[in-house]
Amino acid sequence: MENVDPVVPESVVASAETTENEKNAEEFGRETLAETSVPQGAANSAGHEMVTSGTDKVPGGEVAVSQSGMPTEAAGSQTETVAGQPEAIQNQPVEYTDLQQITLDPDWEYADHSKINTGAAVLYRAPEECGRKGIIIGVNAGHGTAGGAKVKTLCHPDGSAKTTGGSTAAGATEAAAVSGGMTFQDGTPERTVTLQMAQILRDKLLASGYDVLMLRDGEDVQLDNVARTVICNNVADCHIALHWDSGDSKNYDKGCFYISVPEVLKSMEPVASHWQQHDALGADLVEGLRGQGVTIYGKGNMSIDLTQTSYSTIPSVDMELGNAYSDHSDAILDQLAEGLLQGINVYFQQQ
Repeated sequence: MENVDPVVPESVVASAETTENEKNAEEFGRETLAETSVPQGAANSAGHEMVTSGTDKVPGGEVAVSQSGMPTEAAGSQTETVAGQPEAIQNQPVEYTDLQQITLDPDWEYADHSKINTGAAVLYRAPEECGRKGIIIGVNAGHGTAGGAKVKTLCHPDGSAKTTGGSTAAGATEAAAVSGGMTFQDGTPERTVTLQMAQILRDKLLASGYDVLMLRDGEDVQLDNVARTVICNNVADCHIALHWDSGDSKNYDKGCFYISVPEVLKSMEPVASHWQQHDALGADLVEGLRGQGVTIYGKGNMSIDLTQTSYSTIPSVDMELGNAYSDHSDAILDQLAEGLLQGINVYFQQQ
């Protein structure tokens, strides 16, 4: 992830925020994930396009996929959550079957902006016995695309220049298709931890009745940030990218926050139509984490010009879950996942 510093409140005027963002971006050590796309065909009742996967064509809101299995008996025992829903015990292997791969449809809007798109996202469907909600959560495990740092894609869908700096300088029109990510102090690559985090969150979401679109479901996926978000925007009801911050020169866990949209970009489409949704989702996720006793950095958000939110047409947020000095043990990742789950619950209860 890129490094960020003091939080810029969304209420400040554009000129003041731009100045502060420049300061933040200088310390923001990496470009966050993902760009988005808007479908170009007939939308379903949830407002999503039809999703092409192999020979199947299914609507994004009510996805007609093969039923994914609950954790099999071999996956170990179950426990009960506070809400009474079964949840796989941490550290027990969880197996799912009959999953659906979702590939990039070249007819989707902005699909032609993608440069790396031979891979596939994986759609998991919550079992009916878990009280399936018919809501798809896009979970994007940051980084993890071999060769992605050597390829460039547009920062904004209209080709305009970045307004804040970072690993990609302000004024640049292109950024790394997928950056390599940072390394934790114990030598663990960020991409490894984001995948572990995504898998734990996936299991909690499925046990709570949410369907889950895993944009990266293994160590590597050949989908760049544009492709990941184009797929997510055409299939999911929200997009949550998982990262840890880097380059902040701090030798302690700085805490969690989300990346909000700079004031200067709020007149640019598709940002203008969706930034309030991004902020609402981000704020609920931060409060969910806070409720689990997780450290929150500053006011819980930072305004930075990211490709993810610059392209997003669904509620979308980059969550920074700490930095290179953060504990990333299974117990901590489980705590973080529980906080994110609670935030997701609150967000969708309000919709």
